[in-house]
Amino acid sequence: MATNLSDYNNSWYKDQIGAGRLKQFIWYYTNLLIFNNGLFPVSSIKVVLLRWFGATIGKSVLIKPSVNIKYPWKLVIGDHTWIGENVWIDNLADVSIGSHVCLSQGAFLLTGNHDFKSKTFDLMVKPIKLEDGVWIGAQAIVCPGVNCHHSSVLSVSSVATKDLEAYTIYQGNPAIPVKTRIISD
Repeated sequence: MATNLSDYNNSWYKDQIGAGRLKQFIWYYTNLLIFNNGLFPVSSIKVVLLRWFGATIGKSVLIKPSVNIKYPWKLVIGDHTWIGENVWIDNLADVSIGSHVCLSQGAFLLTGNHDFKSKTFDLMVKPIKLEDGVWIGAQAIVCPGVNCHHSSVLSVSSVATKDLEAYTIYQGNPAIPVKTRIISD
């Protein structure tokens, strides 16, 4: 059964973006030319730009080249956090990243999804929260609505579809707990 394209109406979301069209337009090109550019390595300028666009950014945050951030005004990052190359923060909803967090290369924070049961394929958005000490491994995905509790780890290429318990290492798709994280001094 074919669905008419006019059935796909997610116009309700435009009121939740949190910025006017001009700000979105300017951010799009700033993100493209500065953040998502592999040839622009200066993290301190990226932090200043994110703050100008409404993000709350702590001290000593390092943002590597080729990072993609959807809406900085929906982003909070704590102190001493590292965001690796090719990280994508697709924050259609709020994303809160704590202090001493590591987002490894190619990690993906995904706040939006579609209701595949609906004929109109409705957009669904939920926030993501990464508490202090969390490590999201290379090419791992955090899905909408997930809370990664203090010092949890999502290992390489794993997919978090549910909350991660504190001090627990998760692996797989969907990610399951495989080990307790013991942090030594």
